Amino acid sequence: MQIQSKYRGLNGFIKAYESALRYRYMITDKALYKARALVFWEKHGLDATLDAFKAKRRTLFLWKKQFNQGGRTIHALTEKKKTPKKKRVRQWPEQVIAEIKRLRFIHPNLGKDKLYPELQLFCQQQGIGCPKPITIGRIIKDLGGLRKFPEKISFLGKVKERKKFKKMRKPKGFKALYPGHCVALDTIEKRLMGDVRRYIITFEDIYTRFCFAWSTSSHASTAAKEFFNLCLKVFPFPVTFVLTDNGSEFAKNFAEELRQLHLIQSGTLPGGK
Repeated sequence: MQIQSKYRGLNGFIKAYESALRYRYMITDKALYKARALVFWEKHGLDATLDAFKAKRRTLFLWKKQFNQGGRTIHALTEKKKTPKKKRVRQWPEQVIAEIKRLRFIHPNLGKDKLYPELQLFCQQQGIGCPKPITIGRIIKDLGGLRKFPEKISFLGKVKERKKFKKMRKPKGFKALYPGHCVALDTIEKRLMGDVRRYIITFEDIYTRFCFAWSTSSHASTAAKEFFNLCLKVFPFPVTFVLTDNGSEFAKNFAEELRQLHLIQSGTLPGGK
């Protein structure tokens, strides 16, 4: 089965159609602005064009050259990509790369800022330059992330499968607009004498910086749930978003309590709140 166009046999239709597509999708507003400037130049002269359009003399001559070399078509004035053909490549000594891999293997969750002091000490001992934290992050990204997830092993010696759950992230550039728009919770662990541990759960409103802290000996989600309910009684504004990390204390009972209260829980972004 063949489909025939009603414009078949019409001379010049394909060329006109391609020109229409090019004009509709490929010609930018900047190219049209250049074309208007060149037409104005041919009609009123160079001095009048310099006064009417925000362009220098040498810029106008460059546009005219592009226009003539492109067959006097508007799409020849479209901005070209300014990305360099040969991009710079990060080149660091093999000792630095190997040390970053070693540190990430030993400490899988250690970020670029906390890796920097360890790497700086190593580089000073070797007498070589040390990359800054932002460069360390880029090197880790170039190496594929060097992410290693810890494994859980059962009492039978078998590796337990890790279940990954996607948690909604706080949008980039998010700013709290009113009290209670977004509150953040976190946990700090303090070790006392011997094996005694205390967990300090903190509550902070991002907009007003209203803070509340509670010390407990339990790291369970029930304790976080109880603390959050106390905060709701003390905090005088309704809460919309709850910002937490991926700690176990903010899962199970705590997450279930948020669902019953119809509150939205989101995870922290890299770099903090």
